Parts: sequence; C-alpha cells; structure tokens
Amino acid sequence: MAQGGLPMDRKDETSFDPRTWGGDVPARSHQDATSFDPRGWAPKGETASPPRSRRRLLVPLLSGVAIVTALGVVALTMRPAAPAGPAPIASGSADAPAVPPSRRTLMLDAPSGIEPALLAAGVDRESAGDAARRALAAIGPARGEIRLELDLREQGARATLLAMQATRADGAGLALTRRVDGRLAAQPLSANLSTRVRAVRGEMDDDSFYTSAVTAGVTDSLISEFANAFSFDFNFATDVKPGDIFEAAFAQGYNPSGEPVGVPRLLYVSLSTAAKSRALYRFQPPGGEAGWYDGNGRSTVRALMMTPVDGARISSKFGPRFHPVLHFMKLHRGTDFAAPTGTPIFASGDATVSFAAMKGANGNLTILRHDNGWLTYYLHQSMFMPGIAPGARVRQGQKIGEIGTTGRSTGPHLHYEVHIDGQPVDPMTIPTGGTSKPLTGGALAAFAQERDRIDRARAEVD
Repeated sequence: MAQGGLPMDRKDETSFDPRTWGGDVPARSHQDATSFDPRGWAPKGETASPPRSRRRLLVPLLSGVAIVTALGVVALTMRPAAPAGPAPIASGSADAPAVPPSRRTLMLDAPSGIEPALLAAGVDRESAGDAARRALAAIGPARGEIRLELDLREQGARATLLAMQATRADGAGLALTRRVDGRLAAQPLSANLSTRVRAVRGEMDDDSFYTSAVTAGVTDSLISEFANAFSFDFNFATDVKPGDIFEAAFAQGYNPSGEPVGVPRLLYVSLSTAAKSRALYRFQPPGGEAGWYDGNGRSTVRALMMTPVDGARISSKFGPRFHPVLHFMKLHRGTDFAAPTGTPIFASGDATVSFAAMKGANGNLTILRHDNGWLTYYLHQSMFMPGIAPGARVRQGQKIGEIGTTGRSTGPHLHYEVHIDGQPVDPMTIPTGGTSKPLTGGALAAFAQERDRIDRARAEVD
C-alpha cells in the first residue's frame, strides 16, 4: 500500500509521477513513468506533443503566473509591520472620547458682569443671555461682589455651559444645571451665614481715638458709632487721654468659606478714664429704636450731645480771642473742632432745620431749632447732606453735613454754637439736659437677657 492509502505496484512505490497516484490509472511504460515532461501527461491515445497553438498559449500563461508570484513576494517583503495596538480614533470622529469639563471661578463687581463673563468664556450669546437674565432675577441688580462658578465643556474657542452658580457674599443666589434634554434647570440658593461675636480691647495713643481703635482691631466703619455712644458722657477732645482703656464687642456674619460678610454690628462699648468709666449695651426696645443703655437699662440719651463731630481736636474755645483773620480781639461765640475736610457732622439733638445755605463769612451754615427751644449753629461746612433744608426734621446723631473751610476760615474745621434764650453760651459747659426714663417691665426683662447674652459672648472670646 502506498503512502496516503493508495495501492500501487511494487515498481510504482518509488514513482513520483502524479499519473500513477490513483488505483484506476493504467500502468505506463518505464519511460513514461519516469518522465517529468508535462507534455507526456496526456491521456493514452493522444499525441505526446501538444499542438503548436497550445504551446503558444501555455508559455505566456506560465510566464504570467511567475510574474504574479514574484510581485506577491515583493509586496510581502515591502509591507510595513503591523502596529502594536489598535489604531487611534481620529479627533472629531463619532467615537472620539468626550472632552472633560473645566471649572472657572470669577469674582465680579456687580451682577451686570455675568453675561459679559459668559461671552468671554466662549458661551454662545443666546445661552449667556438666558443664564444672566435668570441669575439677575434671583439676586437682583444691586451692585456688590458676585462669585461666579462655571462648569464648561470647551471646544476650541466655543464652550457649552454645563452648570453655573452665581452668589452674593452671603451665599444667596442661583444655581443652573444642564439636564439630559439640554435645558438649564434652576435652583435658588439661600443665604448661609453664621454670626460670631468678636471683642477687642485697646489703649488710647498719643495721636487720636481713630488710630487707637484701628490699632486695637476695631473695624473702621464702627469707630464713629463707638464715639457717638459716648457723646453724652465724654468729650473726646478734652476728657480722653493717652493710656485710657476702651473695649468694643461686635457681631460679624461669616459665609461657609469663613469670609466676613456685611457690615459688623456694634453690641458693646466701654471707656475708662482717670475721671470715670462707662459700659454701654446696644438694645432695641419693643416698638422703639435701637439705642445705648447702661447695665441697669437706663438710656444714655440727653437733650444734646456734648460734641457734634467725632474725634476732632478743639482748636479754639468759647470766649474773647485775637481773631486770626481780622487781627483784633473779638468774642468767639462757639467752639472750633479741627478735623479733615469731609469729616461727618451730626445733629446734636432732635430738631427742625431752620436754615441751611451759604451765609457770608459763616460759609455753609446749618441752624437747628431743638424741641426745648435751643438753637445750634454749624458753620464752614463743605457740603449739606441731601434733605437738609428748612422745615426738615432731623434726629439726634443724624449726619447733616461734612467739615470744610468755606467762608472766612483759615483751615478745615467746624465752628459750633449753642444759643439759649437768644444768647450764645459755651457748648462745653452747658448741661446736656436731663436723662431719659429707664426701661421697665417686659422691656427691662428683654434688655437683661440681651445684656447677659453679650457678656457671655465677650467671656467666650476672652
């Protein structure tokens, strides 16, 4: 049996003639069996040599096969090596991975800056306008710092707004988030503030109460209110000396980031001099206005404040003096308080404005008629506050103007006069006019609770 299971004669076992690889193939002569000439592989009865025309067809065919084979070998040897991994996806194709969003945080001066900020970030005009309008409706148009947080998917110079949060300093504002359907869903944000009490102590320096308070840590916006609280008890120009001790406690709001928000509110003040000490608590009785009370619930309010300007230096007292401009002796009918131009001037008591205009050497002059019939004069002002006109009603401590040097004046100061029964008197020596009634009943009980709360907060700060 031949290899492959094909039977053959003994003499054919070593034959490589394909014509002998089959059981039904007739035996060939020895000459035919060993011949490898394809021309001899014709069936029996045909001539061994094909016709001339077939030879002509066979030669080109074999040549073509050889050429194709050769070209295939060349192509295989010249083909570059296959890459080690999958080919990268072309940028911008449908199968490209999504661009990760980016976050930007901007601080704006006012809500009006929201739309310009979105446009500058690459958001299209329609989306930027819609988001800005919705934010303005929630936080209002009033000026003030706005924190703007943007989540954007950027595509070149353009960007898609995925989310936006616009908040004021207290945390109130609006959050916008893009939904699956492409629309922006809005969620109002409420203010989120915590209040802490801070207490500071200081010592009067050789310069002024202002510099002393700032050095101790009193917020500058509270300094005028601090001085006003003692306006019935101390004259800061004459009574307070270097080394005197003061304290202030105030409440401050803080946002979730721990940043102070809004104007602090003064709760407690104290001042100790060589002559006397006073401690006052801020309290608003039911149905009344907030004011300053001592520890027993007695108001500090008097008919007139001792001084109508904060922390000013007395540059000229009441009485006869050599006039610095006219150069002769003349009665100085009031007290001069020297201070920088623009320093606030306050009404020394509840009153009605009887005059407010320029008047010769007096410069800009305001005259107030108080409820007890006394008159107070405020000369050389740089300006009048809006609404200060004859017939207007003013409250004690209300700002009515600012210090200047208008009229016959050698420098910025307030010339202050008090007239009783038509005669000028020394503002520094007159009685300020009695005391108000102390708190009673439920108002006194409410004050006691507020006083104790403030004292506990002060102790915790210590």
